[in-house]
Amino acid sequence: MGLTGIQIFKLLPKTNCGECGVPTCLAFAMALASGSAELDACPYVSDEAKEQLAESSAPPVRPLTVGTGDYAVKVGAETVMFRHEKTFVNKPGLAVLVTTEMDDAAVKDKLAKLDKFQYERVGLNLRAEMVAIKDASGSADSFVALVNKVKDASQAALILISNDADALAAGVKACADRKPLIYAATEDTADALGALAKETGCPLAIKSSDGYDGLVALSDKLTGMGVKDLVLDTGARTAKQAFEDHTVIRRAAVKKVFRPLGFPTITFPCEMADNLMDETLLAAMFIAKYAGFIVMSDLEAYSLFPLLLERLNIYTDPQRPMTAEQGIYPIGNPNENSPALVTCNFSLTYFIVSGEVEGSRVPSWLAVVDTEGLSVLTAWAAGKFTGESVGTAINKMGLVDKIAHKNLVIPGYAAAISGELEEELAGWKILVGPREAAHIPKYLKEWKPA
Repeated sequence: MGLTGIQIFKLLPKTNCGECGVPTCLAFAMALASGSAELDACPYVSDEAKEQLAESSAPPVRPLTVGTGDYAVKVGAETVMFRHEKTFVNKPGLAVLVTTEMDDAAVKDKLAKLDKFQYERVGLNLRAEMVAIKDASGSADSFVALVNKVKDASQAALILISNDADALAAGVKACADRKPLIYAATEDTADALGALAKETGCPLAIKSSDGYDGLVALSDKLTGMGVKDLVLDTGARTAKQAFEDHTVIRRAAVKKVFRPLGFPTITFPCEMADNLMDETLLAAMFIAKYAGFIVMSDLEAYSLFPLLLERLNIYTDPQRPMTAEQGIYPIGNPNENSPALVTCNFSLTYFIVSGEVEGSRVPSWLAVVDTEGLSVLTAWAAGKFTGESVGTAINKMGLVDKIAHKNLVIPGYAAAISGELEEELAGWKILVGPREAAHIPKYLKEWKPA
């Protein structure tokens, strides 16, 4: 049973410093008790208190990481059933499946797609991060050979799949430094694979043929052995049952704080559908409800890109708008004589404006000013897109070092700031651009420095 907010409060330093993000230690204690905050947010809690509070303050879904480096996939740490309650924290990992039955060309093709299909959006690199390697032959040598091939060709996080404990052990030991996910311990292999996971420090998936009761028994057994990083698979391979299982597991973890089911889950759309389009629909469902890892049979741009966008949109804080990073963005290899435009950092505005600038085929500089995620008109009305704030940002970004003409194009809806902005940017000429982004290409093609 977790501690109450008052019990947690008694163990906190009671400084009311606010550095944890809430104004008082009592408020922080209540947040810890509800699972909406993490103990690490308090910089002054004692080691003794940390030890006592560790379990009570742990998120209901245990966080764990598969892989290393840039491709490491962190899942879990979820605290809510529905995104609007707070936010979903760690997005699910997307994996492409390769097997020992595939020839070298097929494996190479899938790894090439994993590397190729990457998309820049809001300053982020959207991509699938994982390769699931399946032993379909029962041969440890073939499995290890495939593991080494994938390991050498890609930095992706790995999921190793085999029904043979010995083959799985050989595969894991070939890439233990990459911290793969071991899939999967059953009632028959729990002892051997639990020991392997503990020895290598790799997370372990568990799968039971006995439904939730079997998963709970395996979870209790393995955590009792000291294996803490577990991933759950109920074995369901129909959309209806898998959806139900993921929901039941999340509800048990979040609403009941039932620790034996408080782990991320894994699902296999590749085993539930016979074509990639149906797999994509299933994967879209599991991104929202509530998979930690999703294994696909293949990657294609038309399938992957919508999944990446859905994942990006769902795994963001609903109380904070998506934003682009403040800075100067070159579009089309501009030079010192190219036009310079300014806009806000609301992501939708940024992508629309940058898309129109790119479509104009006029190389340009786009200065993005931090407006706390507000659109141009809203930011101007709220006092966050003013002559002073824009001028300060332009000076800070060093736009003057990029262009020789000192002409700056502001959005038509912010024409009112032009005079104040000219005062802030001494020697600059402020030009009022179009109100609508759709008119930017025509404007840029006719643009001349004043």
